[in-house]
Amino acid sequence: MVFLIALFALALTAPVVAPFAPTTQNVNNTLAEPSLQHLLGTDDLGRDVFSRLIHGAPTTLYASFLAVCVACVLGIPVGLLAGFLGGWVDDAISRVIDTLLSFPAIVLAIGVTGALGIGLTNGMISVGIVFSPQLARLVRAQTLVVKQELYVDAARCFGASLWRIILRHIMPNAIQPVIVQITLLLAVALLAEASLSFLGLGVQPPQPSWGAMLARAYNYMEIAPEQMYAPGLAIMFTALAFNTLGEALRVALDPTAKRR
Repeated sequence: MVFLIALFALALTAPVVAPFAPTTQNVNNTLAEPSLQHLLGTDDLGRDVFSRLIHGAPTTLYASFLAVCVACVLGIPVGLLAGFLGGWVDDAISRVIDTLLSFPAIVLAIGVTGALGIGLTNGMISVGIVFSPQLARLVRAQTLVVKQELYVDAARCFGASLWRIILRHIMPNAIQPVIVQITLLLAVALLAEASLSFLGLGVQPPQPSWGAMLARAYNYMEIAPEQMYAPGLAIMFTALAFNTLGEALRVALDPTAKRR
């Protein structure tokens, strides 16, 4: 949590903290090694790697949260309806979810990105679409359990409407594991953004992002391998932080885990 708070603070203050603008070039000082002037060296266009790393943080975090928000908007309502209504509605939705889950995630994301158009926002919308079946399946499973509770039957007896039962009784009691899953999906979305940017389907030059930095550094891996360390480690530690936070939330929200 401390690491993530520091990362968000760094992302918000990037223009102030970064010693150089992320697009400032110095063609006379390309692929320079780390020094006091350039803490992480320079890239193939003479741009300060440390400054681009800082300016890449808000881009990468925005991409992760955009993908997860899209997944929540699409997946949670579908899962609630499938689990609560049951019958042919549940069967139809479940078959669609199974079909989407049968595709490799990155391949499906690339296909949707190709249909929507290349760019960061379109790329992360495609990732959110790919993530939505996972959330839908989880919410459906929780809804099937919660709707059997007595307070749901009591709400029906008192004449509560379908949407009131779902919003006031089903959703609040089925959302705990979804919160944990959302935290874990942030880490996966971070890696997906890096993958799409690495393939040239995400962030477009000259906008900095950790995945795009890694892709550019890959071309010079043999002569300047240190160029890959900063964005690679940033991606790794941020994904690890989100995963650790998700595990902590799982233990905090699960009474059985506390007893173990």
